[in-house]
Amino acid sequence: MTDVVLSAPARAAAPPAAGLGAVARRRHRLTYLQAAPLALVFVVFLAVPLLLTLVVSFWEYNEYEIIPAFTLQNYRDVFEGCTNASDLCTTARTYLSTLKFCALTWAFTLAIGFTVAYFLAFHVRTKTMQTVLFLICTIPFWTSNVIRMISWIPLLGRNGLVNDTLQAVGLTRAPIEGLLYSDFSVTLAFVHLYTVFMIVPIFNSMARIDKALIEAAYDGGASGRQTLWNVVVPLCKPGIAIGSIFVVTLVMGDFVTVGVMGGQQIASVGKVIQVQMSYLQFPAAAANAVVLLCAVMLMIGGLTRLIDLRREL
Repeated sequence: MTDVVLSAPARAAAPPAAGLGAVARRRHRLTYLQAAPLALVFVVFLAVPLLLTLVVSFWEYNEYEIIPAFTLQNYRDVFEGCTNASDLCTTARTYLSTLKFCALTWAFTLAIGFTVAYFLAFHVRTKTMQTVLFLICTIPFWTSNVIRMISWIPLLGRNGLVNDTLQAVGLTRAPIEGLLYSDFSVTLAFVHLYTVFMIVPIFNSMARIDKALIEAAYDGGASGRQTLWNVVVPLCKPGIAIGSIFVVTLVMGDFVTVGVMGGQQIASVGKVIQVQMSYLQFPAAAANAVVLLCAVMLMIGGLTRLIDLRREL
């Protein structure tokens, strides 16, 4: 009789618990339904093309056709070269050249982007002026990338404005040859094109910093440099990481900028892939694309290991 009396409250409490479980399951289903359209777009336009690229990278090909037969020769060509050691050196130099442009662009865009974002966030007082100046940063994106790159040619050419000005003021006696169609011009174009991708996330991170923290640091006797390094920079790590991911991924796959500003004389991985596709060597281009994707993912993985974006955001 006692057992029956004690178990009655438990039985009475069971229906509400079951009802809460049903509500939780309903919410989970609703969450999945809300995410389903975006997940479908992700699968159709990203996952499936990547899977097809991976599959094609293992196919054979010749001058006339693509043969759906499994082979690893495309990857051997990427890592070992086709016939001799010189091809290996060419492949290595191509990847090193791409990494060089990536590192230089990242360093310059980070320095410029952090400086501009800091000025907008802490030295521009009104929100209206911040918005106006922020829009000015985005104005170059109203035109094509190719047009913005071509606009550098009249400035940096042998008889361009820069060389003519330097000779007119007596700083040089002859035109400087390395201003155009060189590593300098390619890096300059990359910085011009992609700095805004560093400014936006860093500015968003800085805009969320409580100004009271800055005042507290100054009240505690910290100098401007100490406040910047110990307060502002740590709180901007998510923005720096996101901007770095944007810049790295864009530069690693860019071939138009290298072709236009390098005068078709400077190699990069993206340029190699573009040339292979123009010659209908799709399996070889797919293999290079897969290797490039793995390299970019390793770089992004290293950034996310240094900065836990989920925890920081």
